[in-house]
Amino acid sequence: MKPKSQIVNLPVYKPGKPIEEVKRELGLEHVIKLASNENPYGSSPAVLEAMTRELANVSIYPDGSAAELTAVLAKHLGVERDNLIFGCGSDEIIALITRAFFLPGDETIMADQTFSVYKSNADIEGAVTIEVPLKNGTHDLPAMLAQINDKTKAVWVCNPNNPTGTIISEQELISFMDRVPSNVMVVLDEAYYEFVTDEAYPQSISLIDRYPNLVVLRTFSKIYGLASLRIGYGIARPEIIDLINRVREPFNTSRFGQVAAMAGLQDQAFVQECSKRNAEDREWLQNEFSRLGLPYFPSQGNFILVDVNMPSVEAFQSLLKQGIIVRSGFHVYPTYIRVSVGTAEQNRAFIAALENTLAENVAARP
Repeated sequence: MKPKSQIVNLPVYKPGKPIEEVKRELGLEHVIKLASNENPYGSSPAVLEAMTRELANVSIYPDGSAAELTAVLAKHLGVERDNLIFGCGSDEIIALITRAFFLPGDETIMADQTFSVYKSNADIEGAVTIEVPLKNGTHDLPAMLAQINDKTKAVWVCNPNNPTGTIISEQELISFMDRVPSNVMVVLDEAYYEFVTDEAYPQSISLIDRYPNLVVLRTFSKIYGLASLRIGYGIARPEIIDLINRVREPFNTSRFGQVAAMAGLQDQAFVQECSKRNAEDREWLQNEFSRLGLPYFPSQGNFILVDVNMPSVEAFQSLLKQGIIVRSGFHVYPTYIRVSVGTAEQNRAFIAALENTLAENVAARP
């Protein structure tokens, strides 16, 4: 059976290594996962209560339109219901956008080191990806703008960028949007929106009325702690949402995901506390990297990309043997690892393990 030619060499997405697998492979009893940017504080107690109540409905299909969740989120964001679409994580909405709009030969623009799912989905649809180098770890919007031509279908901007954690400001975004042709979609991925503390960060939803080609993506996987339930959402003009909905599979979000998201939205005190702790622990980690003389990108997410001055795969393996899972393998930054911000205890354990890894690397040099 012959597959699409464009998927034959497509790499399979590799998520952060599971804790259970590391314990089994290395015979470890205690493992800390700081690889997938999950919320180390879990989810709101209200979420667990809502899911427990929903167990009685496990045999019933979910509401395919997520009507109740749509109403709750629309009120929370201050948008209309027809501005919203939900997906199996925001990853699915990325796939739906490419399915709805991309034709073979179309071009799409993104950074050269950003969330890999943009490129893989474009590849599946036969689109041509134009990768623009980051500038100091940040999207180079003028350079991206210069790549737009008659074949360009969409531009992807991850803000904060994964894996660097850097942001573009509202002023930079507006200047960019003013120059992007109205027939070119700009997808602004704000998966880490709730962790940002920089006041220059865009208030992007308010810009959708001004720019009909703007699509904003967010998720419940990160600060809301619902990663296993796979529910994310997109915000855009109704005419774009309508087209994306036409290629969405029925029942693409679960009953548990929908009720958990509603419960999470209603506990903003939990969200604010997690954001506060993340900011404090992020600063602590960055100070530790400075103490160790390790360059890093100042982050606005719940992760940091740090240069460990050795091949990242070697650092990954050394940390893994000590029970710490991080992320490596960034082609533009081959000596960098990405570490998620954990609890204070987890962060201390990571730094202790990292010091061991750095000492081993120095000792191994000829």
